[in-house]
Amino acid sequence: MTEKVKETFGNAGQGGGAVPPAPAALAAKVRTLAPSMTRSMQRVAEAVAGDPAGCAALTVTGLAERTGTSEATVVRTARLLGYPGYRDLRLALAGLAAQQQSGRAPAITTDIAVDDPIADVVAKLAHDERQTLADTAAGLDTVQLGAAVSALAGARRTDVYGIGASGLVAQDLTQKLLRIGRIAHAHSDPHLAVTNAVQLRAGDVAIAITHSGATGDVIEPLRVAFERGATTVAITGRPGSSVTRYADHVLTTSTSRESELRPAAMSSRTSQLLVVDCLFVGVAQRTYEAAAPALAASYEALAHRHRSLPR
Repeated sequence: MTEKVKETFGNAGQGGGAVPPAPAALAAKVRTLAPSMTRSMQRVAEAVAGDPAGCAALTVTGLAERTGTSEATVVRTARLLGYPGYRDLRLALAGLAAQQQSGRAPAITTDIAVDDPIADVVAKLAHDERQTLADTAAGLDTVQLGAAVSALAGARRTDVYGIGASGLVAQDLTQKLLRIGRIAHAHSDPHLAVTNAVQLRAGDVAIAITHSGATGDVIEPLRVAFERGATTVAITGRPGSSVTRYADHVLTTSTSRESELRPAAMSSRTSQLLVVDCLFVGVAQRTYEAAAPALAASYEALAHRHRSLPR
């Protein structure tokens, strides 16, 4: 396969307006998408994220040989990461390598050991949380985010679905929306979620929060809302997962590598909270004339509960 043919193949199937991720977002994309890749594609993704300078110097054939995969696998990996072809991925790798050489510390993930001192646990968790937030911010599609904000700002009603840790995030979003005068409900009971979704229609919004993108109790009410004509949003760590079939807008979160003492639910919750905070602030901005007085009224209503009691 000649280099010209390889690059033509690499650009196939991409929309003309697709914008490749910036170099700084490459590592975040790898961490987000790697769990859903085949093992051979994971080897390519891990190689480019772990040694961007070395991989930037390789041809598609060279990278395939280095990772024990095929040229087609390398090109498919590049496309899955958001680059039209391998040449575009090499340019991003070169940019990332330049950033790292300029003094920026490479991203690392440090596992927590059973016998770690508590000070080390704090440091490792803080590092991991920062990385998760940075990855989510770098990979968040602001066009999709803006569209979701617009839908929420004009919604008659918003239903949010989440189970377990994602259910806590759903409650967080609805509580924030309620404080600025929006009608919002969080549903963690799957039966109640579906019976409420049946009542939605055009002009309403339904949001599903699921890290795996495969939680049936979350997908089902979103599907019902989608079929009823509501605007649907999926907040997920797997952009190609089942939940996205019924989502008008997909907001992708990032997580750190899962370990025994740090389950995915921990870092997924951190990234999900960032996304729902972005949604809330966006809605508050769009509806400021109504949101500001509502927020002030809610503060005033609770102010007496925060005053010190007389001795």
